[in-house]
Amino acid sequence: MKKLNQKDITQFVEENIGKFHTKRIQSLDGLKLAQVLKRKNPYLYKAKYVLTAEQIVRGIVDAHISSNEETIFGDWLEGLAIFINHKVYGGRKSGITGIDFEFDKSRVRYIITVKSGPNWGNSSQIAKMILDFKTAKKTLRTSNSQLVITAINGCCYGKDNKPDKGEYFKYCGQIFWEFISGEANLYIDIIEPLGHKAKEKNDDFTKSYSQMINKFTKEFANEYCKDDGSIDWEKIVRFNSGI
Repeated sequence: MKKLNQKDITQFVEENIGKFHTKRIQSLDGLKLAQVLKRKNPYLYKAKYVLTAEQIVRGIVDAHISSNEETIFGDWLEGLAIFINHKVYGGRKSGITGIDFEFDKSRVRYIITVKSGPNWGNSSQIAKMILDFKTAKKTLRTSNSQLVITAINGCCYGKDNKPDKGEYFKYCGQIFWEFISGEANLYIDIIEPLGHKAKEKNDDFTKSYSQMINKFTKEFANEYCKDDGSIDWEKIVRFNSGI
């Protein structure tokens, strides 16, 4: 085990945080109104008494952004976790399906799957993760039958008061970051460098977002508004149903 250097974390974040912001913008650039409109519940907007094209457009775009950003940033944090663990314990990205990285500590091989937060999946997704853990253990023991293996579902934020899940352990937030680094305060230390050029990057994103809202609002009004300016709900429902 090596001592973690805060400067290494800061350097990694500053050199790589731009990738997160770039992917945020790219997710907007490739967005199509028809794609997101088909995924949303038109009855909900009607029930909420939504009356303008911009309200609907902002609602579907914001929902897309929220879901997409969680995934993008989760992937980015996974990279940070692997970097930190490699510095301390020599951890490495795993070549086994469903496992993000693995490392050895006190004669135990830890296999890690990283998720953004504690409430990341439904029962079938959790069952899939457990199956991946079992398969990974079987794969690793093929070459070393005596290998002690522990599976970890690591969550980058949040808390779980019952980490022992039987088939695996679930470590969230502070516990997860300390587990992979040996540093109790790492969950706090990584916050500051994450803001590197955040305002500058967010200004670029806001510009792309505003352009997308204007573009989609115009497209929506042309396609789904009647001549008197009211929303053609019947046409939206028919489109959503593929009719």
